[in-house]
Amino acid sequence: MDFAKAFDKVPHVHLGQKLESHGITGKLHKWIMNWLSGRKQRVCINGVLSVWEFVLSGLPQGSVLGPILFLIYINDLDFNVQNCLLKFADDTKLFGSVTSIGNQFLMQNDLSKLWSWSVDWQMLFNIDKCKVMHFGRKNTLFSYQLEGKCLEKCQKKRTWELLLVTI
Repeated sequence: MDFAKAFDKVPHVHLGQKLESHGITGKLHKWIMNWLSGRKQRVCINGVLSVWEFVLSGLPQGSVLGPILFLIYINDLDFNVQNCLLKFADDTKLFGSVTSIGNQFLMQNDLSKLWSWSVDWQMLFNIDKCKVMHFGRKNTLFSYQLEGKCLEKCQKKRTWELLLVTI
């Protein structure tokens, strides 16, 4: 699963809550939140500049702290997920053995939990980049969906996008 514009979307207010839930409070919490606040940006289109606006979300890319804060933000993504979940930067892999309708239901239920988390924490997955890869000759080749959209099946994957693997 691939978060859509992950590092740009992390809401600072929610990140502050996540930091506190991980025991990051006091001066360190205040320092991190101050480091993120007060940033402004504007857009230039055809030489016309917009007004400066405060940035309320996103992590500075190219920083050492940005990826660490992102990992703290998504740390609880796998809460209550039954199948295995791998997280690498802004990409997620959900995988498990699906040999029956019951297993298929559990996998689909996990996908629904991941989607609910992404909505609740304002970090939507890019559904078009989410793929399903089946392994094994006896694989049942079940179909899966996110937010009512059927996920594309693929034979091979070269990038770390959201990928559901069934065996």
